[in-house]
Amino acid sequence: MEVRPNQTVDNSSTTPQQHQRHAAAASSKQPFSTTNAVDTTSVTQRLQKELMALMMCGGDLGVSAFPEGESIFTWIGTIEGGKGTLYEGLSYKLSLHFTSEYPFKPPQVKFETMCFHPNVDQFGNICLDILQDKWSSAYDCRTILLSIQSLLGEPNPESPLNTYAAALWNNKEDYKKMVQEQYFGGKAYES
Repeated sequence: MEVRPNQTVDNSSTTPQQHQRHAAAASSKQPFSTTNAVDTTSVTQRLQKELMALMMCGGDLGVSAFPEGESIFTWIGTIEGGKGTLYEGLSYKLSLHFTSEYPFKPPQVKFETMCFHPNVDQFGNICLDILQDKWSSAYDCRTILLSIQSLLGEPNPESPLNTYAAALWNNKEDYKKMVQEQYFGGKAYES
């Protein structure tokens, strides 16, 4: 077998137009790259599994969630105010948006029903550590909803998004009035 050394091509005599044609021809022979395509199958399977688990026991716990429309990545959740809390008897609607990085990144969760709370701002955003820096891929939708339900009765006034609610927290009578006023008088948050 004869071995030939690599020949270098001298492109110094080629015109820019010829060089562009050669480059275009060479690149068209390259295989199509799918590095930007995201495989969402595992995320979809996980979300379907979580949906089944919620359907089986979530309602008993005062939480529920279902995909909104055709997309498994957008859910509407509901949490009931916990017994013995200032939110008892109230039901809150939340939106959950999962990305293709779930469960390694938390979903975006927002209140859709107006909620007067130290850790919920005027846009429905929630200040909860497990939705931010304390997120773990071991958490699931049920964990998120139960944590938010727990947060309703046990806010963190030291890290408020709503400073008025945080200041009012220790005055239970006035606080309860504001909760009721926002819940019954408020409309859904604007997107």
